[in-house]
Amino acid sequence: MKIAKIRPAEIGFDFDGVIADTVEAFIRIACEQYGHCGIRPEDITDFSVEQCLDMDAGLAESIFLQILHDSVGTGLLPMPGAVAVLDDLTGHGQVTIVTARPDAEPVHHWLHTVFPAQARRRIRVVAMGDHDDKARHIKDLGLSTFVDDRAETCLQLRQAGIRSIVFAQPWNQGRHDLPTVRSWDDIRALCL
Repeated sequence: MKIAKIRPAEIGFDFDGVIADTVEAFIRIACEQYGHCGIRPEDITDFSVEQCLDMDAGLAESIFLQILHDSVGTGLLPMPGAVAVLDDLTGHGQVTIVTARPDAEPVHHWLHTVFPAQARRRIRVVAMGDHDDKARHIKDLGLSTFVDDRAETCLQLRQAGIRSIVFAQPWNQGRHDLPTVRSWDDIRALCL
């Protein structure tokens, strides 16, 4: 991957699947509360999980809504390395999260439980409620680069002139020709 160094204030991040390990929470809740056990992250090969899992779309939506509305209560974990790298990035400038979630409050509440206070003060959260409208928000925020796990979003951002980087997940494999990061160590190398 050959990408010029990115200033922390110019890069934005998606929340679910990049900063927060939403898949771990989904799989755990599916098993513990609904008896759908044995799902592995690599089984989720489509962003719309009902397309790749033997699970009713309504049940999948119910689990995701539970995570969206109560990220702390559902035990949502950070992706490995996300807290340390974002903490370091906030030492160099404001960090921006642009999420397709409709409400920023559960994200703020979650950030409060996992990030040091000094880092939280330098994290801006924009909840815009639509996967397909991120480009407008990212441009309005003055960001030049964005990291997302949804390949379709990254392709839309590229068409809008925004440098997009795919955070590798099983559901975005083979769906794009964009630069990819596989870990928060890769993101650290791009920014610091």
